[in-house]
Amino acid sequence: MSWLKRIFGGKAEPGVELGDAQRDSLAAWQRSAAADLSRPHYQTRYVVVDVESSGLDMNRDRLIAIGAVAVVDGLIDAHDSFATILRQDEVSTTENILIHGIGGSAQRDGIDPPQALLDFLNYCAKAPLVAYHALFDQTMIERALRRHLGVRLDAEWIDLAWVLPDLFPERIDAQVQLDDWLDLFSIENIQRHNAVSDALATAMLLQAAIARGAARNARTPASFIDIQKSRRWLRRST
Repeated sequence: MSWLKRIFGGKAEPGVELGDAQRDSLAAWQRSAAADLSRPHYQTRYVVVDVESSGLDMNRDRLIAIGAVAVVDGLIDAHDSFATILRQDEVSTTENILIHGIGGSAQRDGIDPPQALLDFLNYCAKAPLVAYHALFDQTMIERALRRHLGVRLDAEWIDLAWVLPDLFPERIDAQVQLDDWLDLFSIENIQRHNAVSDALATAMLLQAAIARGAARNARTPASFIDIQKSRRWLRRST
């Protein structure tokens, strides 16, 4: 069994059944066209994603919340955002709640996971997804999708933790924490460990990356994907 299969899981959770409207919604998302990654940044809708979870173990912990903010044609639209809390049968620990601030009542009263995930898919469509240290966000979302809907997320992920050091080597030429980049660009994160607030702060970093990329011949989503692939390859080869 590959590590990807071990992380993302196998079949959908037994007993999960979708209603007719939910099946139609899922089918419509599956039919939607993939994003054109060769279009310029300023003609692209990016979706910046952050998640909150019951812990940091990607194999065992549960997805609790998803927050997302769109960057469309280089601009952040406050009305083009998304937030959901997935209903939890088992509330996370007190220590975990103190980190993300999503209390037991909010977790128990959240949206049924299949519907919450369908809402997320419909919000994203097939836009390129952006995160900082994206593997965690991607893995938690993929595992939930496999468990509750039996599908994979058909989208490209761009990890700013790899892209930013390439675009701003004179500032930071290494992978660092998100807060280091926020401090560098004087970006305020209104509520740390709130999924939407973290996504908004990361969206502002994406704007900085887009502006620098446009000046350095990295003018498309595909160019950012190439940058992260190259830096990952260099990291593995050293």
